[in-house]
Amino acid sequence: MKNNSERLSDILSWLDSISYIKTEKIPEVDLYMDQVTSFMEEHLKKTKRSPEDKALTKTMINNYAKNRLLPAPVRKKYSKEHILLLLFIYYYKNLLSIGDIEQLFRPVTEQHFHTDNGLNLSDIYEEVFSREALQMDRLKEDIRAKFEDSCLTFTDTDSEDQEYLQLFAFISELSFDVYLKKHMIEMLIDQLREESIPDSKTKKAKKKKKKNKKEEPKLTSKKEGKAKKSA
Repeated sequence: MKNNSERLSDILSWLDSISYIKTEKIPEVDLYMDQVTSFMEEHLKKTKRSPEDKALTKTMINNYAKNRLLPAPVRKKYSKEHILLLLFIYYYKNLLSIGDIEQLFRPVTEQHFHTDNGLNLSDIYEEVFSREALQMDRLKEDIRAKFEDSCLTFTDTDSEDQEYLQLFAFISELSFDVYLKKHMIEMLIDQLREESIPDSKTKKAKKKKKKNKKEEPKLTSKKEGKAKKSA
């Protein structure tokens, strides 16, 4: 059985082994569904909990499109920008609900998906994930600090039980951190949702007004009416 120091070493080694998928590794040509899932399996295998797990399945991808997280494919093919969105979804899906991801993605997909003006999805993806190295260093420092703190717990406990209880304390510290960060993310998304409601109502009102204008019957003048009758 491994001791806690060995477990920490395993975690740090795993963190050193993972990296985000660079945009140049994503095919420029459009892919069919089977090619998309194969690509994801190959490049995300180090982030799966067990080899039997699937990074993304056909059902998942269809569900994301159905719930408007992902724009529909064109002639059953997915572009590079579809892949970029799926990568974001992959990292969010174990943390946030589909509704929250859709809310977060909406401005991105509406303004930056398949656009030639300003930032495109590749630019956004690279900008976000380029912070990986810095964030990874901070994460490892934080993990070491939490581990050292857990080693200060249960110091008066019998040695047989102490190792496990200190591991329990370490896992609890990591979990508390995730718990709070998840709530902070949800707070931010809820604020975005509330702020988007007036904008959504305005868009619906404009759409309804435009529709009513099209359906409005064309009024004829009295002269035109008489002319038609005499004809």
